[in-house]
Amino acid sequence: MGNKIKIGALVSGGGTNLQAIIDSCISGKVDGEMVFVGSDNPGAGGLKRGEKHSIPTFVVDYKKIIHGYKEKPEQTMPPEDFDLDEILSKQHLFPSESDSKRRRQYFITRAIAEAELLKKIHNHPVDLLVLAGFMRNLTPYFIDRFNTDPDHPRIMNIHPALLPAFPGVDGYGDTFRYGAKVGGCTVHFIDYGEDSGPIIGQKAFSITSDDTIEAIKEKGLRLEWELYPECIQLFAQRRLKTVKMAYRLENGKIYSKTIVKISK
Repeated sequence: MGNKIKIGALVSGGGTNLQAIIDSCISGKVDGEMVFVGSDNPGAGGLKRGEKHSIPTFVVDYKKIIHGYKEKPEQTMPPEDFDLDEILSKQHLFPSESDSKRRRQYFITRAIAEAELLKKIHNHPVDLLVLAGFMRNLTPYFIDRFNTDPDHPRIMNIHPALLPAFPGVDGYGDTFRYGAKVGGCTVHFIDYGEDSGPIIGQKAFSITSDDTIEAIKEKGLRLEWELYPECIQLFAQRRLKTVKMAYRLENGKIYSKTIVKISK
């Protein structure tokens, strides 16, 4: 056991995963302490959970920032260190042929919000940032400024599906509608895409013919509350290492992927 790591969390909703992490820190299952809870949503229930445990909270209102840019774009300036061309060259959220105006608006408004996030986080230095139901994609602007060492990512996310299947906002719903016989959840590090970062851990459950989408979500959430603290503890124990792997396919092409290796 080493010193406790400092953990920050971003939430958008009720924060049940946040509660599982807080409880695990209190019980000693995780060698860490929660030092802030931030949100893009002033009404997020997760903020109240943080306040209940005397954890500092803050809000960066994304909707207000986005609305302000749409209303008066000429008066809404991105951060001084924002480079749109650099962001576009790194991001994997929009295909290159997508609407350029929409992409520009998206990354400018997100950089404005993310710059505010970074200012708030600066007041509460952390070793690890966990996204606990944070319904906003982080862009390269934020990721590069938080992950100061690219070989040691420090932003975790939990996703309600067995990635790489069913990325996006409705993992359990997509799993159910596809008719999958197995569902699950995934904890992964964040990268420049949507739910595409290197996988840390996964848990699965069987889906029966009697299961409703509500039953699937209930099964999944119970596993999420177990999995997320387990993965955070691996980080606290310094047992996670990202490794770039390359594989030669049968057609001769090289496929490369960054994966997570867990040491004993």
